Amino acid sequence: MRVLAYTSPARGHLTPMMGPLLELHRRGAEVHVRTLAASVESVRAAGLEAAPIAPAIEAVVHDDHEARVQMTSGARSFATLRRRAKHEVPDLEAALEEVGPDVVLVDSTTFGAKALAEREGLRWAVSQPSLLEEAAADGTPFGLGVGPLGPPLGPLRDRALGVLADGFDRRSRLPAVNAGRRAAGLPPLARAAEFRHRAPLTIYYTAEPFDYPRDLPPSVVMVGPSLWDPAPEDGAAELPTDDRPLVLVGCSSEFQDDGAIAAAALAGLRDRYRVVVTTAGVDPASLGDPGDAVVARFLPHVPILRHADAVVCHGGMGITQKALAFGVPVCVVPWGRDQLDVAAHVVASGCGTRVSRRRLSPTRLAAAVEKALACRDGAARVKAGFEATGGVATAADRLEALAG
Repeated sequence: MRVLAYTSPARGHLTPMMGPLLELHRRGAEVHVRTLAASVESVRAAGLEAAPIAPAIEAVVHDDHEARVQMTSGARSFATLRRRAKHEVPDLEAALEEVGPDVVLVDSTTFGAKALAEREGLRWAVSQPSLLEEAAADGTPFGLGVGPLGPPLGPLRDRALGVLADGFDRRSRLPAVNAGRRAAGLPPLARAAEFRHRAPLTIYYTAEPFDYPRDLPPSVVMVGPSLWDPAPEDGAAELPTDDRPLVLVGCSSEFQDDGAIAAAALAGLRDRYRVVVTTAGVDPASLGDPGDAVVARFLPHVPILRHADAVVCHGGMGITQKALAFGVPVCVVPWGRDQLDVAAHVVASGCGTRVSRRRLSPTRLAAAVEKALACRDGAARVKAGFEATGGVATAADRLEALAG
């Protein structure tokens, strides 16, 4: 079997794909990956064929971190995806011609690539690394960072917020979808509901109880998070060896100017905890003297999580769920994008705490981490939910079945 995987230029969207892809490779499949140029060598080092996506796609960079309001930030993010879509169509066409795959796995945010796969009638699947952008079964809306709320207030709130969410879909998501469809020569869609679940298969990297209960179609399969780590760029971390609890602090792998999280953690946690910080897009030198904390741009998280007592992060699905897969509770400081919703899911599932970006301070962060340490039972329940899906083996089974 020959597999082609196509990602957006984001490490956080490549990483979840790698679990199922490596499992397929282990089973004998020939796996080709098209991804951001900076990650090509790490994919090759894992044993897969890899090449970069078109430079024109990477040249369209996100600026959503500059917005002060969540809706504006989301609109900017989808405007970026809309501008990338026209470049994805010829890029994926070239990859299909070169690889001749039996099955194609396409990132959920590559609207041009998804439209091309639909146009060509491929055996294709969507890789869904983020929470589904639709209301939960009880009506809890997506995109506004709210958790489930029972009657009588919950249904009233959800109807009102649902109107806001539907308006955002019309103004921001639907234009991005239709930009990809135009580039692929497909007719535009008229309603937001029409662009959901169009692929024969969606690999959804989460599970209950972290995700809210949903009425999902059979084409959507929950598989929990992927635990793949790229080869370390900064070497292996040597963890402090004293008996203080260990806290891993992670900034976004795609730049969103969230270095304040790392700064607050260094200022507020070092006295009581061993602290390891991965800054990703943030320059470690901008954080000043780290003291006895370990600070690096990138380190493999899995070896650290085996010893961690808590994780502080921006609320990206990757690091949040990777921590929970080890039963480690989290303290989330949502910075933007889908992170408000991830934080809401953390609180609702009892696996951690949340600190508002606007109220972030070393003192508040330290208090929230202390409360998160008491959430180990909730983190253990989420871990069990992930494991019950069958993980990457389930994903590989479904992709093999799709390929026929």
